[in-house]
Amino acid sequence: MSDEPREDRARPTEGMPPKVPWAAEMVWEAPWADAPGWTEERRLLALSFALAVRKTGSLMNLMSQAAAERIGINATDLGCLNILSFSGSMTAGELARATGLTTASITGVVDRLEAAGFVSRERDPADRRRVVITIAMEKAVSEVATLFAPMVAEWQELVVDYSDDQLRLIVEFYDQMEEVIRKHLARLREQPPPPDAT
Repeated sequence: MSDEPREDRARPTEGMPPKVPWAAEMVWEAPWADAPGWTEERRLLALSFALAVRKTGSLMNLMSQAAAERIGINATDLGCLNILSFSGSMTAGELARATGLTTASITGVVDRLEAAGFVSRERDPADRRRVVITIAMEKAVSEVATLFAPMVAEWQELVVDYSDDQLRLIVEFYDQMEEVIRKHLARLREQPPPPDAT
């Protein structure tokens, strides 16, 4: 891997602020994209950054939904399976905390994933009261990972010429984004549902 930075990817076209379709509009991102002392270019960069994050999140949700439909499970179940794949096995309580879902919801998720052959339930040999959910890795790789493999390969191509420092910055950014998303996922899950409008 080359340590020379990819200037064409690291920043917008030289001398030109990025273009956003609603630069003069009042949008969700506008309140924090108008800090005192910011130049117009900095403001547009901040708006473009927020838009890029939203676009990526929306497209990944759509990708997950499309993949779930192809696999024959729902998007929530696929998300839980993805979380489970990071460690290979978790208890229902651990999976509930990791996803922000209730234990009752997780029970339904695991029931469906087990019926589809993606996970199994096993007693913890160290504590027979605990039930451990274990991913069926071979099935997950053959039926799930293969759907995402072409996209992952293109991600690797995108960063092949990035410097080590640029990649570290990207990884640090995603680590920080994970913490922020987990924080606000918990916030939304903990909020009481809105009162019935009817």
